[in-house]
Amino acid sequence: MGLFTDAFLTSLLLGAITAGIPLLLAGLGEQLSEKAGVLNVGLEGMMLMGAYCGFLVAFETGSIGLGFLAGALGGAVTAGLMVLLCVRLGLNQIVIGIGIVLGAEGLTALLHHFQFSRSYPRLPAAESWALPGLSSIPIVGPALFQQPPITYLALLAVPLAAFVYHRTHLGIALQAAGDKPAALDSAGVDVIGTRSLAVLCAGTMAGLGGAFMAEVGAGIFVPFMTSGGGFIAIVLAMLARGRPLWVLLGSLIFGTCLSATTALQVAGVDVPTDVIQMLPFATVMVVLVVFGRRANLPAALGLPYVRGAR
Repeated sequence: MGLFTDAFLTSLLLGAITAGIPLLLAGLGEQLSEKAGVLNVGLEGMMLMGAYCGFLVAFETGSIGLGFLAGALGGAVTAGLMVLLCVRLGLNQIVIGIGIVLGAEGLTALLHHFQFSRSYPRLPAAESWALPGLSSIPIVGPALFQQPPITYLALLAVPLAAFVYHRTHLGIALQAAGDKPAALDSAGVDVIGTRSLAVLCAGTMAGLGGAFMAEVGAGIFVPFMTSGGGFIAIVLAMLARGRPLWVLLGSLIFGTCLSATTALQVAGVDVPTDVIQMLPFATVMVVLVVFGRRANLPAALGLPYVRGAR
């Protein structure tokens, strides 16, 4: 079997969607946080907490939907630490973010060992919604139009985010909180509240992304399973320059890199697994070198806001 067969292309596209949706959800959340001036380095930890909470609840209740709610809540609660320590108390966002990642890695590994010991139970396959007519299209149909509901909701979040950023007062407030927080404060809008809301929403989105990994992508929870996905999402958000559509495109590109192993196996191509697993991170470095200097970041990104300070 060679490359560019129907089986290979379908596997590659399906894998790109499955691997890209968690990056899309986390990347949109990070974009929201960065617009408000908070560099959410703890995104990886929020994804991991969402993955564990989502898997645990889905496993115990048998409900994938409840699992996603638990994953979103797990991510939001973890983001609450970022809100308290960085937004409210003004501590260093990078240091606290790294601490959240390390803490989430250790906590989820410990809880998983305590709950399941050395066993790794699996979830049943998530139910998919086949869109009539579209799902029967060769190659594209099974990959794009026969997905779980959360996939369609994630894709709808892209135009919704664009609408919020450009057509609502909330979008203006978010932009001002990241670029001119003092001016936003002078206009009578609570800068701390705006940033807190943005970080909590980012944690919720990251938690959903992690839950998608565990419940849909893998059907299992393994400690450290996010494997740097949160950091890739941060890069996507930075390079997207405030455009949700760019986050989507970047997610699909990195998702394609992540899914290349399975697709090449389907095609019968023998490529060392280590080489394939290196692709996403090599792609990150290339993209940063080529486009990193052009990233348009908010002026107050990473800086705590203190009323009256100069």
